Amino acid sequence: MATLETIVNGMKMPNPFIIGSGPPGTNANVICKAFDEGWGAVICKTVSLDASKVINVQPRYARLRSRTSGEIYGWENIELISDRSFDVWIDEFKQIKDKHPEGCLIASVMEEYNRDAWQEIIGRCEAAGVDGFELNMSCPHGLPERRMGAAMGENPEILKEVCGWAMEAATKPVWAKMTPNVAHIEEPSRSSLAAGCDGISAINTIRSVIGVDLDTLRPEPSVEGYTTPGGYSCQAVMPIALRMCMEIATMIGKEFPGRTLSGLGGIETGGDAAQFILLGSDTVQVCTGVMKMGYRCVKPMCDELLTFMEKHKFETLNDFRGHSLQFFTTHSDLVRRQTEARAAKQAAFERKKMILTDGQWDGDDFVDQSDALARG
Repeated sequence: MATLETIVNGMKMPNPFIIGSGPPGTNANVICKAFDEGWGAVICKTVSLDASKVINVQPRYARLRSRTSGEIYGWENIELISDRSFDVWIDEFKQIKDKHPEGCLIASVMEEYNRDAWQEIIGRCEAAGVDGFELNMSCPHGLPERRMGAAMGENPEILKEVCGWAMEAATKPVWAKMTPNVAHIEEPSRSSLAAGCDGISAINTIRSVIGVDLDTLRPEPSVEGYTTPGGYSCQAVMPIALRMCMEIATMIGKEFPGRTLSGLGGIETGGDAAQFILLGSDTVQVCTGVMKMGYRCVKPMCDELLTFMEKHKFETLNDFRGHSLQFFTTHSDLVRRQTEARAAKQAAFERKKMILTDGQWDGDDFVDQSDALARG
């Protein structure tokens, strides 16, 4: 019988579905709600030692809808990391683990380019009982003046140094979350793993401008008539996320066997999750999907993933993780394969045309052989 249970970097989860860092993990109440609904793990909204400079605006979301169905397929946010004090978070981490001791709680952390700050936040979160860490090296907007988020994650050399600081302090598993706003996502991923990180999360949101209101002529989301580029997510980013996860998984397999990948970007169904796992993801994260559908969406996603597994007779996630990576190749190799296939097909067609005696008929290809003889 198929099972969704998995162990990733020593963290035991009932299923691979993880609440991605953001509003769905913004405090103890909602994190406990996620565990109650059956999520495999929860990554809290990114925390920092000093939240005093974190001031959000409203509106801070903008959405793209299908012109025919009205369904939301694109989502932009200009939301910052958590505006709640670190001391409050420490208390709530303890509360969450007291209420859900078996729940896998992962702390998303982000700090400035300061070794002491990174090691302090890691140490204090571990003392509060979290099960692992996700280093936010990838937020595409907000706090770049403090060299935080993507301002750090876009530089492989700085990324390697900072991940190294975190690994010196951590005794729990550590994932580094990658920005997609780079030419080759393998490079920062490689730097993070070389520094000792246990895994990679990919991708964070894509730096974007979601649109301009043609009545007001103001870009969206409009805050007092102005805006700033934000992070793009939802269904529309999934092809980009799949491509980048494929590249990271391929690199991990060749250079860092045993390290893990948590894939995210537009996941809303069990079928979506299956695609990420087929391309090498050990777990999958959902954030915008929860904002669209609510915490209960994990149940149908689990059911859909199990149905997929039963259809293909897979008993565990490892039975198909990375299976589809073998079918990627170069364009020149595609040309070679197609040329050879067409030549073989033509040769087979020519052989069928040459049936001269009754003994040469093949029942398996009877219709094709008849057609060949009809065309002469």
